[in-house]
Amino acid sequence: MSARRRPRSLRARLLVIIGLALGAVCAAMALTTVFVQRAYLLGDLDDRVHDAAEHSLGGARLQPADDLSFLASGHPTGMLAARLGTDGDILAAEVVRRDAPPRALTDAQRTALAGVATDGSTRTTTVPDLGTYRVTVARSDGISVLAGLPMDDVQDMISGMVVVEAVLAVAGLAVAGGLCAVVVRRQLRPLGRIAATAAEVSRAPLDRGEATGIARVPARDTDPASEAGRVGAALNRMIDHVESSDTARRRTEERMRRFLADTGHELRTPLASIAGYAELMNRGTAPVEPVLAWRRVSAESARMTGLVEDLLLLARLDEGRPLHRAEVDVAALVAEAVRHAQAVGSGHDWRLELRPDDTPLVLGDEARLHQLVAGLLANARMHTPAGTRVVAIVETGEDLCVVRVRDDGPGIPRALLPTVFDRFTRADTSRARSGPYDGGSGLGLAVVTAIVTAHGGHTEVESEPGRTEFTVRLPLAPERPCGPTTAATVARPGQRRGGREPRAAGQSARARSLP
Repeated sequence: MSARRRPRSLRARLLVIIGLALGAVCAAMALTTVFVQRAYLLGDLDDRVHDAAEHSLGGARLQPADDLSFLASGHPTGMLAARLGTDGDILAAEVVRRDAPPRALTDAQRTALAGVATDGSTRTTTVPDLGTYRVTVARSDGISVLAGLPMDDVQDMISGMVVVEAVLAVAGLAVAGGLCAVVVRRQLRPLGRIAATAAEVSRAPLDRGEATGIARVPARDTDPASEAGRVGAALNRMIDHVESSDTARRRTEERMRRFLADTGHELRTPLASIAGYAELMNRGTAPVEPVLAWRRVSAESARMTGLVEDLLLLARLDEGRPLHRAEVDVAALVAEAVRHAQAVGSGHDWRLELRPDDTPLVLGDEARLHQLVAGLLANARMHTPAGTRVVAIVETGEDLCVVRVRDDGPGIPRALLPTVFDRFTRADTSRARSGPYDGGSGLGLAVVTAIVTAHGGHTEVESEPGRTEFTVRLPLAPERPCGPTTAATVARPGQRRGGREPRAAGQSARARSLP
């Protein structure tokens, strides 16, 4: 079985194509030149043949029918002439010789001339022992004369011209082919460097996650003005994309590992507490009262349940599951959340400020929005000491409902601000819970920002010692025509259903301390 033929490279194919194209062009030019020159030479020869025939016809008028003495002078060497009878037969035929009188043609030579037409056209005839001739017949006043001139000089010139054209064509083809080879080699050199870079990239250990420091195509090979430059630039962009994607993947994996570790730690703490109290109670030697032990077990169970519910909520929001949508009165919702926060954290000074120019209706999930506000208030309560004033503010503007939760506590450390909404972010990074107030699990603000994002809003935080403010901006529900009250909306005094009616004077803003 014969070995497979090795495929030609792009450079070889280009050279073959260019060579064939140049060869075709050179051949066409040579053939055109030869045909044009041949037509010109034959036309000139035919003119001279007709002139010779007319000159011979003039001399024949003065001579008898079989007399060719007019060939003695004034005619070129090699010319042949013949007197024709009325029926076209050759009466006499001679050929002009150099430095010698004309010689009569032989019978074979006369026979070769016998078939020449007498219509005045020029024909090519081969005469034995004399060569190829261009002959014609001239007639006047009943006298017919055949004249012919040899074509040897014209044929020799044409043959020489063909040889010269062929030599020039071959030489030009060789020079053009060499120049094309140099140009093609130079133009394809960037492709070679790009191919080498691509081969080096293919050997990079991308399967092991090592997608940094990958070789790039040199800048000189990324010129967008050339095809090779565009290929090189595209390859560099692809490598940049691979590296950025790998970096993002590794960051995601790192966050996932950290998230799993934090989740495991948060779950292990209440489980260890529950298991410890249960073991002591099973032994019957518990140093604490059974009722207190059960309370601790219930508290840790509730803590673990809350953590699991927060994780499930974050997972659902990350998946983009649709939320229940209805018009929610944010002012009423915030007021209810502040009352609940006051009942839980009576050691703080809770205040509510309503500054809407209109009833702030938001299209969203009421339960999740309540969880959002409760999370912000719980964050303020858990991270500030007793006696801290916490103010919840509701206002509207630019088609947005803005909820602010401000406190005058110690503030958030500056280094923690960029990651305050990340999961398991806490000021007590050691998870020791040894501070003056409980630090929480670190999921509260992550849940808040996930709920806000799911409703198409965004969160902000500003903090300094003595003032910390969380801001939530949610898009207002679109206005709709007036209609009957539905269960999805909340009617309030001074509000017209389906629209937003401004409050009376003195009601546009109020701040009060809840009882």
